[in-house]
Amino acid sequence: MQDTIWDKYARVLVDYSTNVQKGDLVQIRGTSVYAKDLVKAIYKRVLERGGHPIVRTSIEDLSDTFIKYATDEQLDYVDPITKLEYETVDKFISIGAPMNTKNMARADMKKLARRSAATKNLSETLMNRSAKGEASWVVADVPTHALAQEAKMSYDEYSEFLFNACYLDLDDPVAKLKELDEKQTAWASYLNGVKKVRIFGDRTDITFGVEGRKWISCSGLNNYPDGEVFTSPVEDDVNGEIYFDFPQLYRGNEAHGVHLWVENGKVVKVQADKGEDFVNAMFDMDEGSRGIGEIAIGTNDRVQDVTGNILFDEKIGGSIHMAIGASYPETGGKNVSGLHWDMIKGMKSEGSKIFADDVLIYENGKFLI
Repeated sequence: MQDTIWDKYARVLVDYSTNVQKGDLVQIRGTSVYAKDLVKAIYKRVLERGGHPIVRTSIEDLSDTFIKYATDEQLDYVDPITKLEYETVDKFISIGAPMNTKNMARADMKKLARRSAATKNLSETLMNRSAKGEASWVVADVPTHALAQEAKMSYDEYSEFLFNACYLDLDDPVAKLKELDEKQTAWASYLNGVKKVRIFGDRTDITFGVEGRKWISCSGLNNYPDGEVFTSPVEDDVNGEIYFDFPQLYRGNEAHGVHLWVENGKVVKVQADKGEDFVNAMFDMDEGSRGIGEIAIGTNDRVQDVTGNILFDEKIGGSIHMAIGASYPETGGKNVSGLHWDMIKGMKSEGSKIFADDVLIYENGKFLI
């Protein structure tokens, strides 16, 4: 039987991204019925690799219903079955397939923040297990009409864009991912010897202390598509201002023209042309939610335009992103929060620069090293 695009997609996620081995317990999560074809292909491939697949599917509107009707007690409750899965499952493969990208846009911001704070221990558990090599995880998407509409494309155009961004148009997408990793690893190795990184551009001049932190090349192991190098800066050593020219999306809400001021690793001032109240509500989620969890440089040249999908937009070749909230233990990051909001800034405009220990290493969207 001839392989389908879903079979090729599944092989990347199962064989390469999570490297499923005989005996592994593998959780496959699909966010809606639209994920069915890829979930089925992954399920088959996990069986072929000798793993034990378990499938978790959901109805998208349940999240909206939960936030709307849950009491404080219910918002704070984390069921023991889910907790056990985060503690014991070997591989997590999550497939996004939204039917409505705005289904949480009118959700109560305070309740959203409370729920995120309640579940932060789950993500912290997974991140720590991943850093120790005890578990692996990957997040990917399938084309849906909602994602196409968000990107201002037809469904067919968006499908082609998604598959191309994942290199699934190639005979061997894993070979391309490994090629990307080789190039990015060289950049990450250079940055691992650096103490300070300064980003300069439109309404932006911000410096990150990165001494002792690990820069990581991302090439399809946790996100697919991929293409970035990132680290978590020293928690109290981020200072300056940064302006995000791209629309910033989080849980169905939008913020535009976000301008942040950071002092000693904490966001101390927020301005936004749209969505300022939502931004502040998320930043006030918990003790760590005004910290800086990540700084990254996007490298996927097959992603050039904002689509409204963070999985793709943060990989835009010629962009950077900074995450507010939780950091990554594998980089040496220590900030803990229920928030991890990646905010994206274009770096292709004239005068956009990145310096590493006062050496110009990146200009107008391109590495110079």
